[in-house]
Amino acid sequence: MEKMIIVNGSPRAAVSNSKKLIEIFKNINSKKFNITEFVCRRDNDKICAEFENTDNVLFVFPLYTDGVPSILLQLFKDIEKAEIKNKPKINVIINCGFMEPFQNDTAVEIVKIFSEQCGFEFGSVLCIGSGEAIMDTPFKLFVNMKIKSFSKAIVKNSKKTFKVTMPITKSMFLKASTSYWLKKGEKFGVSREKMDTMDIEK
Repeated sequence: MEKMIIVNGSPRAAVSNSKKLIEIFKNINSKKFNITEFVCRRDNDKICAEFENTDNVLFVFPLYTDGVPSILLQLFKDIEKAEIKNKPKINVIINCGFMEPFQNDTAVEIVKIFSEQCGFEFGSVLCIGSGEAIMDTPFKLFVNMKIKSFSKAIVKNSKKTFKVTMPITKSMFLKASTSYWLKKGEKFGVSREKMDTMDIEK
């Protein structure tokens, strides 16, 4: 059985969507890989050490300002400094709040460049759109299906890119997201008028 390390690259770690996605992946692949899970920043030294002993690496993280979270960038720097001799295959699951999965493309390219610079082989990718919303709806089924396809690609040692989002129109997505944020604002005493202003002091 091949070894795999999964790295949760979300700053929210234990309460993140990345954690939910990792659990789905682990449930599907518990008999296919010997999986060890780590968290960025807390486990950086352990991650660098395990890179020498694993066959596959799966980075799971959210999109942050069109890129990867700063804690994941720091991990990349630590791995580069460690000068890993073993060359595992790098795979990615990334999710964003935008409806369009292609919004994740720049962040994926960052991971590709990191992989090339370290001499790691780059494998498969799953880009998830509407990530904050889709996991709490019946459309989560589509995410599960894509994770299964993504997993098969890793097992077959192929390099494929998968994309998934909520199967609704942009106008429906905008209406639903507006309602979500208004309710969230109400919970914390923030009105729509305050949300509409660019001046955070008002």
